[in-house]
Amino acid sequence: MIVRMFPTDANPAGNVFGGVILRNIDSVAGLVAQRHCRTNAVTVSMDKVTFLKPVYVGNALVLNARVNYVHKSSLEIEIKVEAEDMEKGTRNITGTAFVTFVALDKNGKPTPIPKLKLETEEDKQKFEEGRIRMEKRIQERNKEKLP
Repeated sequence: MIVRMFPTDANPAGNVFGGVILRNIDSVAGLVAQRHCRTNAVTVSMDKVTFLKPVYVGNALVLNARVNYVHKSSLEIEIKVEAEDMEKGTRNITGTAFVTFVALDKNGKPTPIPKLKLETEEDKQKFEEGRIRMEKRIQERNKEKLP
C-alpha cells in the first residue's frame, strides 16, 4: 500500500504523526488478514511497533505486509514501513510492526482460517518466530486477567 503524506498528517515541524502511521499499518494489515482468512478479521494487538526514522510531508508512505504465522483462528502480520522521497526516488525503512488478528464468523465468533503455505526457509523461520511471539502474547494476556 502506498499513501502520500500531506500537511494534515503532520506536526508543525513536518514530521508525520505516529498515529497516522499506525492507522495505515492497521489498515494494510487488516486487508492482508481478510484476504488470507476470507472472512472478517479484527485487530487484537499491535506488538513491537518501532519507529526508526521520521516520515515527512510529501513522502510516500510505503507499507509491505506478510503473514508470518497462522494459528486456529488468529494470525500475525508483519509490516515493514518505508518512506519514499518522491523527488529523489529513494526509500528508507522507517518502521516495523507485528499485528495480530482474529477471524470472525457471521455471528462474531472466532472461526478457523486456512493454514499458511510455507514455501521457503524464510517462510519457515518467520513462522517459528511468529509462533514464539504468539506464545508470549498468550502468557502476557493470561497474567493480565483480572480475578
